[in-house]
Amino acid sequence: MSNSILSASAKGATFLILLQVASRALTFAVNQVLLRFLSPELLGVAAQLELFSISVLYFARESLRVALQRQAHGPQAVVNLSYLAVFFGTPLAYVLALLWFRSDTPHVPYFMEALVVYCLAIFMELLSEPAFSAVQQKLLYKVRASAESSATLLRCFGTCGSAVLASRAGLDIGVLPFAIGQLAYSLALLVVYSYKTWPVAKADGFSLFPESVPSTSESPILMNYFSAPLLKLTASLSLQSALKYVLTQGDSLLITTLASLADQGAYALASNYGGLIARMLFQPIEESSRNMFAKLCARVEPSDTKHEKKESKKTDEKKQHLAQASHVLSTILHLYGIISLFAVTLGPVMAPILLSIVAGKKWSATSASQVLSTYCYYIPFLAINGVTEAFVAAVATNKELYAQSISMGFFFALFAGSAWFFIGQLEMGGNGVVLANTVNMGLRIVWNTWFIKRFFGQEGSAFSVAETLPSLTAAAPAVIIPTLMRTKPGISFFARFGVLEELVSMGAVGGAFVLHVLFFERKFLADCYRMLRPSRPA
Repeated sequence: MSNSILSASAKGATFLILLQVASRALTFAVNQVLLRFLSPELLGVAAQLELFSISVLYFARESLRVALQRQAHGPQAVVNLSYLAVFFGTPLAYVLALLWFRSDTPHVPYFMEALVVYCLAIFMELLSEPAFSAVQQKLLYKVRASAESSATLLRCFGTCGSAVLASRAGLDIGVLPFAIGQLAYSLALLVVYSYKTWPVAKADGFSLFPESVPSTSESPILMNYFSAPLLKLTASLSLQSALKYVLTQGDSLLITTLASLADQGAYALASNYGGLIARMLFQPIEESSRNMFAKLCARVEPSDTKHEKKESKKTDEKKQHLAQASHVLSTILHLYGIISLFAVTLGPVMAPILLSIVAGKKWSATSASQVLSTYCYYIPFLAINGVTEAFVAAVATNKELYAQSISMGFFFALFAGSAWFFIGQLEMGGNGVVLANTVNMGLRIVWNTWFIKRFFGQEGSAFSVAETLPSLTAAAPAVIIPTLMRTKPGISFFARFGVLEELVSMGAVGGAFVLHVLFFERKFLADCYRMLRPSRPA
């Protein structure tokens, strides 16, 4: 059974990674076009609007999504509860937009109109949540890939097309292109999810609209529609989600509050490019692994001698699941360690030159170049925290989640203090935001690691942090690689091209380092392949 869960999770992660790679590649290409028409100020306002959308959607549905992943219920109970996202998210969007209208709004064309369109897009995206929840419960990753790829494509066409057409017509439509793109994205999600999920609902005997659900002793139902255990778990997760939001979106909140629009645009560009790996690779793995860990570990109870004697078969199965979960978690973290090694060794050196190529001299002359280099050191913290926090969210009890929430409150105080020091006192701007976020992520990783070791220890299983680290032989050259990459060999053939010469020399050294690491980690990588592609029975 554990192998089937792992296989389904691996397949799902593969779909999501391919989806993210395709969508980010397309978005990246569109952004290169948009950068020719936008100033840093406009990109800063667009980042504020995106933060508004993310905030409403996060508070409306995040705790619901985690709760639905952790507890197995029928599809109708899942669909019913998903409508709470619409119920809470719609007034939240209205209130936040009203507060923004009454505050000092950015002086850019069509900002008010863009905010109204964003509110409409949020409402439409929330309407797609019931179908999304049904898709997640039934592991229909192809449906999700179809919906999100279609939505991303339409968003790119809407954003880029409106900006180019307005420029050719000599019109200044400000940030409206981003609003148009977001509306197209939400509409596509709603249409595709509904169209693809409707036949599944009809075949499996449930509805995408709220319907009454029979109450049982194991799963009592409130008001004939809502599962009491799911509502209780959602309420428990709400406080944690609020604290997690502040800590996760802390960089955006800080930069919006403390920096000018130009600095906000520069930071937005740097964090978008720096976070490409996180969104393309880490986020899909985090989502799939959370589902898998919940299935393998969430129902594991403390050992009971009498219970073991009566149900030894079940106990053996639980131990097998725990061992599988421990092995998969160690493998993911080891793989992240290798990727992080490349990020911190090659990224800071290559970031400025790559930014000048893809974004142009206008952007490379801003603080974005330096912030992007600093962001490379932040990537390992982002990766490790993501998967360890996914494990905690999947297996922690309500009491443990409450303890985590209290810890996060303490982490927020330290995060705010470090932000005040780096930004307010040292005046480090975007670099200060990255460093403060690194402090935040580091503290969360320490807590997550303590929880994971404690969890496996209580269940009689093992988890070793040492096994998650890249081998010393593979990592050793990282000490001198940045210096070698900065050395200009002066190749006569490429010298006339300037930037090309730097790229060739950096690429040669970086490529040799990558091959070195892959060679000494070849046994681990082969084990990863065998784990994802288990041999078929004869």
